[in-house]
Amino acid sequence: MPTQRKPVSFAFQGCQGRKVAASFNGGAITSNAGALLLGRIGRNGGLFDRVAACFTDHRDPRLTEHSVRTLVAQRIVGLALGYEDLNDHDHLRRDPVLGLLAGKLGGGRGNCAALAGKSTLNRLEHAPKGEPGRYHRIGHEPAALQNLLAELFVNGWTGPPPARLVLDIDCTDDETHGRQEGRAFHGYYGHHCLLPLHIFCGAHPLAAILRPGNADPAGGVAGALERIVSRLRRRWPNVQLLVRADSAYAREEIMAFCEARNIHYVIGLARNDRLVEKIAPELLAAKVESRGRRRPARHRPARLYAEFPHATRTSWSRFRRVIAKAEHIPGKRNPRFVVTSLPLTIPPRTVYERVYGLTPF
Repeated sequence: MPTQRKPVSFAFQGCQGRKVAASFNGGAITSNAGALLLGRIGRNGGLFDRVAACFTDHRDPRLTEHSVRTLVAQRIVGLALGYEDLNDHDHLRRDPVLGLLAGKLGGGRGNCAALAGKSTLNRLEHAPKGEPGRYHRIGHEPAALQNLLAELFVNGWTGPPPARLVLDIDCTDDETHGRQEGRAFHGYYGHHCLLPLHIFCGAHPLAAILRPGNADPAGGVAGALERIVSRLRRRWPNVQLLVRADSAYAREEIMAFCEARNIHYVIGLARNDRLVEKIAPELLAAKVESRGRRRPARHRPARLYAEFPHATRTSWSRFRRVIAKAEHIPGKRNPRFVVTSLPLTIPPRTVYERVYGLTPF
């Protein structure tokens, strides 16, 4: 006897007077149904509206089919779904889910699709700064776009003012598969890529700057920090800030910036012979400790911590506090270093393991 099952349907927020539901009964089909969750995030935080507000539309409204808000929503959701190439939107412009997220299920005239194709989106991405040109009628405000992520973070904060915030800085590879502008081969990642800069506070992005694949990892960091810190302290004047990064960011301009603005930092420091020589006794003691352990413990590293004032020969303007981890793992030593502005009252182990490590400060 065949099993009788009642069709399951999941209701979502409607659009333009129509009901929206996910079911298994056929109808308009899409492979991008998971984007409905992205749409809820965009609506709750006002992301699409806030990004669209950073653009100025000089097009004739009588001849305009796709608003800037629609273009922005379409492009953001497409990127989140992995459709980086504008050519993909010649097909996606008729996808019902993307139309739903953009708030537009059909074209307003003739046989026009609900969403824009690659040519219209290209005009958005090439929006000039200031006055528009003949072929680019959409302009943008760079400062508004650069400050947007920090604004969203501050405005979305609920609860009492934070006592401390940790700003994590890093870059990552955005692999390219064609001859995109700015592509370059990166030896560390082993492929052609772009090298965007990211600044996060926990899971919240505060800055995302697209850069060429051969960019200096620390390029643009001081300017991005200036914008972020200014916004955070305007909202929370008494918040304590800590900058955390790896050794690519142990630069004079970044550390001097933090020191001048009462921002603490813990930044990795690339090892060299001078640094290793300063902790030679600790490295030897760690080696002896590793050899003296009982058999079950031999595979665990032996660690000792030390600290000392240090300055480079030419690039640093002053001596700074350096924390060293003198570690010996089976078969070899593994010294590590960080430079920090945290006070001497915080022990070296705490600085390295709890502040620079994975545990939030």
